[in-house]
Amino acid sequence: MRFARVRHVGGLVALSLALTSAASARPAPPDLAAMFASGQYMDAAERAEVAHTADDLAFAARSLLARCMTGDHEPDPSMVDRAAADAREALKLDPQHEEARLQLAIAISLKSRAMSLMDAWYAGYGGEGRKLAEEVLATDPGNYYAHGFLAVWNVEVRRRGGVLGAGLLKASVEAGRRQYEQAARLAPDDVGIHWQFARALTALDADRYGDEASAILDRALAATASDHVEMVMQARAAQLAEALKENRRAAQALARQML
Repeated sequence: MRFARVRHVGGLVALSLALTSAASARPAPPDLAAMFASGQYMDAAERAEVAHTADDLAFAARSLLARCMTGDHEPDPSMVDRAAADAREALKLDPQHEEARLQLAIAISLKSRAMSLMDAWYAGYGGEGRKLAEEVLATDPGNYYAHGFLAVWNVEVRRRGGVLGAGLLKASVEAGRRQYEQAARLAPDDVGIHWQFARALTALDADRYGDEASAILDRALAATASDHVEMVMQARAAQLAEALKENRRAAQALARQML
């Protein structure tokens, strides 16, 4: 799969693709679920928005973000804003809606992609995504979707903020690894859980974490892709795994470009 050159996509934005699958979602109507699985994201989002229930709006946000993250180009800011608005509207209708919280966390990570870690913090984005995911885990500790989000959040904060920034936000590779292990235990066959954590480790330091990332990528490649999102992730995992074998410095640069 060819990737377009895009600027500054490697921060918290890069966790998003893994989390557009339906780990925490309530079942969508069969026709909409089939549209999502086959990659018809815009049609699925538009139909869900018309229905306008909390479930439908959360599903619409997920579909829009899946469209953003499976393309070869930088995500459309207007589409990210639309997804965030759908998720926030879902939370107005149902303040406890798990998927709406997590889709909003993803949208926030996309919106902060062009900011430094501190700018994102002062804009209110730095800790909001983590807070949303932690709120889900407070009532649903088995939600592997939220564990996966926090796994990558920790590693990306460490990469973008260095030791000082990670300390301020109480993030670490070790905490990320614990979250990944929880997610992988709960969902061992989920492509996205493995792909995104391996990508984050490679982007942070391919020399230091390359062996660990390669082993995790093997898990992503051995899993069964269940829909269009996971097929895209699996193709990207294969590309990164090959790059790690050939040149770790180049693999690190590639991981920072990938979504």
